[in-house]
Amino acid sequence: MATMARTNTGLAYPDRFYAAASYAGFGGSPNSANKDVASKFSNEVALILYALYQQATVGPCNVPKPSPWSPVEQGKWKSWQQLGNMVSAEAMRLFVKILEEEDPGWYSRTSNSVESVRDVQMNHYSNGEPVIENGNSFAETKTISAENGSLMEAQDKDIVLEGLGPVVVYDQWVSPPIKGQRPKARYEHGAAVVQDKMYIYGGNHNGRYLSDLNVLDLRSWTWSKVEASIESKSEESPSPVNIAPCAGHSLIPWENKLLSIAGHTKDPSETIQIKAFDLQTGTWSILKTYGKAPVSRGGQSVTLVGSTLVIFGGQDAKRTLLNDLHILDLETMTWDDFDAVGVPPSPRSDHAAAVHAERYLLIFGGGSHATCFNDLHVLDLQAMEWSRPTQQGEIPSPRAGHTGVTVGENWFIVGGGDNKSGASETVVLNMSTLVWSVVTSVEGRVPLASEGLSLVVGSISGEDILVSFGGYNGRYNNEVNVLKPSHKSTLQSKIMEAPVPDSVSAVQNATNPTRDLESDFEVGQEGKIREIVMDNTDSEHMKSKGEETSELIIATLKAEKEELESSLNKEKLQSLQLKEELTQAETRNTDLYKELQSIRGQLAAEQSRCFKLEVDVAELRQKLQTMETLQKELELLQRQKAASEQASLNAKQRQGSGGVWGWLAGSPPQNADDA
Repeated sequence: MATMARTNTGLAYPDRFYAAASYAGFGGSPNSANKDVASKFSNEVALILYALYQQATVGPCNVPKPSPWSPVEQGKWKSWQQLGNMVSAEAMRLFVKILEEEDPGWYSRTSNSVESVRDVQMNHYSNGEPVIENGNSFAETKTISAENGSLMEAQDKDIVLEGLGPVVVYDQWVSPPIKGQRPKARYEHGAAVVQDKMYIYGGNHNGRYLSDLNVLDLRSWTWSKVEASIESKSEESPSPVNIAPCAGHSLIPWENKLLSIAGHTKDPSETIQIKAFDLQTGTWSILKTYGKAPVSRGGQSVTLVGSTLVIFGGQDAKRTLLNDLHILDLETMTWDDFDAVGVPPSPRSDHAAAVHAERYLLIFGGGSHATCFNDLHVLDLQAMEWSRPTQQGEIPSPRAGHTGVTVGENWFIVGGGDNKSGASETVVLNMSTLVWSVVTSVEGRVPLASEGLSLVVGSISGEDILVSFGGYNGRYNNEVNVLKPSHKSTLQSKIMEAPVPDSVSAVQNATNPTRDLESDFEVGQEGKIREIVMDNTDSEHMKSKGEETSELIIATLKAEKEELESSLNKEKLQSLQLKEELTQAETRNTDLYKELQSIRGQLAAEQSRCFKLEVDVAELRQKLQTMETLQKELELLQRQKAASEQASLNAKQRQGSGGVWGWLAGSPPQNADDA
């Protein structure tokens, strides 16, 4: 009976679910999966199967609600959202049950491939050991659960990396099967990718700066330590080169070298040093630069634009925050500092920077000693002009210590914090439209919600992946996590790369403070219509539905255009009022300047008069001292005179007293002649 039951039911779960999903059209690329499902089932059944498949493989829906201009994506999202917290096993069973109701003979038509699918599934679940098949390693993987932020073991056929088959789950962080000795846990390190290898240099661990260089092979996911040597002499000095441990630096690949720029050290130098690691010889050296080098610092941003490095902000050795701008030409190794027009970002460190279209430098977030920022600034590197454009969409919370990379026109931001908690969401900014959206979120104190982590772009099977490492969120981390951006983001970027007038770039308009709102509306309208057309191509049925609603959409857009025109008129009126206020302020400023000049003249006259009085006082003091001396001399002479008079009086008295006593004795006084 057991054998008969096994024959009737076929594969056990979850193998049966994966076989059913493969038959229904899931498991390939998202676009091809949508077409396969739409061709086999009605729209209602296709949406239910999609939702159950996502619930079984990804979990409850926690992705943001799609744009109202994407009816297909909204339908998918709503179907998935309605499943709530249904467990994965229940979703698998319902998926198979609905498929059997719609197509009772599905299993018999897949009997030729079921056993191979079953074998792969059983191998994948056995003891967590890697299985070698056709030269590919099918190893166990991990995915970050949204529950409690913990890393849950998941033998999910959808979450696989290179050597594990194609990746078909997007926008979810994955912990790959790492081999080799992991580097010491750290944050504020430097990271760079060269030829499918991620290099990690330096960083901070328990307050100690590090100087080790480690490399992770992104094809085999194997760590190894690079045994680097140091050049005995540099171009500047015949003495040995000192490669000091550092943190808060930037690691940039250039030609056959890794350049380590700036960073905090135990004994900081006066100016920024450029250290270079030669990937061919395995040696460190210090490059000689020319021109006025910037003051040494850490927490700055360093962006490679063509053959130049653009350095902004940071914090120097005295903890002074900076917002200066410097450029290093890597061809001539010459420094230049620029005073761009416009209002630059406030002094900050631990921010993120990216370049768009090799012309626009974007600065996001960062922190001061008192607060964190979520502002966005754009520098036009041709006009050397700062601007602060309006951000749209789901604007990220203030943060510092985050990291970012660009994929096409998308700027992905991960991690960071506000001194209270780590930022749990991975966000992306379309640098053409300046619209933010949330890719995914994690919960709890996981490495992805850390400060000082690194993020690089790698490649698997010709597709981009994001690779994060390290960070600090109450403890130091050395974990690696991987995310594959969705096809939708890539497709949107490709659409935006189509030849269009320069005016459609939101970043270009952002550099002009008085940009035309009507032009912005036309760009948004064109982008929305393109997205509707893109979504409708997923299904012929939805295409016809989109045609029926296009008139309604156009009417809505016209109404929005009228509202924007009204807003534009209000903005123009407000601009005129501001100009009048500015003129009045300039007039008041002129009057105040004249008054200031008058006061300065009076102050100068008073200072001159005060100086003359000081001279007179000095002369009087000298005279007073002279008078005091004369007074003392006079008193001395008076005392001498009094003494002389007293002596003379005494002498006379002695003479007079001798004659009297003689008379009383009866002897008459003698005359002088008688004597």
